[in-house]
Amino acid sequence: MPYRVLADGIAVTHLLFLLYVTCGGFVAWRWPRTIVLHLVAVGWGIASVGLRVKCPLTDAENWARHRAGEAGLPSTGFIDHYLTGVIYPESAVGLVRGLVAVLVIVSWVGLWRRVRTGSRHRRIASSG
Repeated sequence: MPYRVLADGIAVTHLLFLLYVTCGGFVAWRWPRTIVLHLVAVGWGIASVGLRVKCPLTDAENWARHRAGEAGLPSTGFIDHYLTGVIYPESAVGLVRGLVAVLVIVSWVGLWRRVRTGSRHRRIASSG
């Protein structure tokens, strides 16, 4: 039982990580210093999907599931098991990846504009 709970907790953490990769740039609009963490998360996301770098969260979930007497994730991993074919059809993988990339870019451009505009407002306020 405890390993099953741990495995489920790891799966939730994995999902939250994917949501952060997708939307963390918007979090940085409120807390700009978090952009560094978001850059790292996006880099890891690109490496794990594009370069097939092994994800430690998938390994951890598999370890816990095996300890609980369950089957682990298929070799295709977390996204293919929990999201592809469940949240969106398999035929839309390219579209979903493209939308994630657009959201990340829009969030970064928005952050850049907010920081640039904010520093301009601070300069005007301090000179006036």
